[in-house]
Amino acid sequence: MTTSNRGATSPAVLVLEDGRTFRGRAYGAVGETFGEAVFSTGMTGYQETLTDPSYHRQVVVMTAPHIGNTGVNDEDPESKRIWVSGYVVRDPARTPSNWRSRRSLDDELSAQGVVGISGIDTRALTRHLRERGAMRVGIFSGAALADEAALLAKVREAPQMKGADLSGEVATEEAYVVPAIGTKKFTVAAIDLGIKGMTPHRMAERGIEVHVLPATATAEDVYAVNPDGVFFSNGPGDPATADHPVSLMRAVLERSTPLFGICFGNQILGRALGFGTFKLKYGHRGINQPVQDRTTGKVEVTAHNHGFAVDAPLDAPSDTPYGRAEVSHVCLNDNVVEGLRLLDRPAFSVQYHPEAAAGPHDAAYLFDRFVSLMEGQRA
Repeated sequence: MTTSNRGATSPAVLVLEDGRTFRGRAYGAVGETFGEAVFSTGMTGYQETLTDPSYHRQVVVMTAPHIGNTGVNDEDPESKRIWVSGYVVRDPARTPSNWRSRRSLDDELSAQGVVGISGIDTRALTRHLRERGAMRVGIFSGAALADEAALLAKVREAPQMKGADLSGEVATEEAYVVPAIGTKKFTVAAIDLGIKGMTPHRMAERGIEVHVLPATATAEDVYAVNPDGVFFSNGPGDPATADHPVSLMRAVLERSTPLFGICFGNQILGRALGFGTFKLKYGHRGINQPVQDRTTGKVEVTAHNHGFAVDAPLDAPSDTPYGRAEVSHVCLNDNVVEGLRLLDRPAFSVQYHPEAAAGPHDAAYLFDRFVSLMEGQRA
């Protein structure tokens, strides 16, 4: 990515790897950037989206037309930086209005060197991606503008998401502790594969002291904190490349330590149990995805950010090296596996984001379910 100072009136062009182009105006930094073009259906929560490490190396297209209305504050980021590689909006706010706002979204993108584009038909772009699938894309503005054939060649030289091993690029390098709020009840070792800040906070609210460990953590590192449970976080990239986290999870399963995984962690559990994973055509991203908890029949509106899924049987439990496993949650839009549960060991996972940043709150009970597993194991 190459960038320079912002230039809201500068022309910009978005080039997809299949050759389709969209022309608009520069938004944020001016320059060039590359990534996988994906769309997010959330009407709110753009600040949490931008700072979610799971979006590393992705150019996010917002389907909601008006973005930036509430500006940027210092309370809502899910990490220390913006992780998206590019940002695409239709009608950016001219003037943010919110009592917590500290600066405009345009200024924040520019300050962090994020190249974006505005003023394009994001509905047409979203329909294109729905029909043809997520694909590589480039955004070009300022001195980066050139003949479209040359820009297309650059896009096609960019790395693909399939086969990308990215969790190590976004995870913490040093372990740190998020203390329990109130009385400490449990200790959890959380493997950071791209963790969002709200996730350990949700556990801390339930009296859990969370030791956040790097993606390279070993079983010895995990059990050095004497955990009551182990958590595997969300994160970017292709789960087929995540051999070390899979090996670590198997070590946890061998010891029957209560285990909870979300998003990338769900895919890691799938692989650890012997299931395959595959790339979705355009993925699930946004805060309005319907999922059914098959253990209760309840339908939840959930927050998603994933482009890969687990290939597991929906109709009956499966035999695995760690006992029987079943699909516990399923997406009602396309029957994609949204959760796994072991029937003979204390382990489960979901494909979505129950930490509710930026909402909704339907899945908060999953942290309570994790607490119940740890209580049962202690008893």
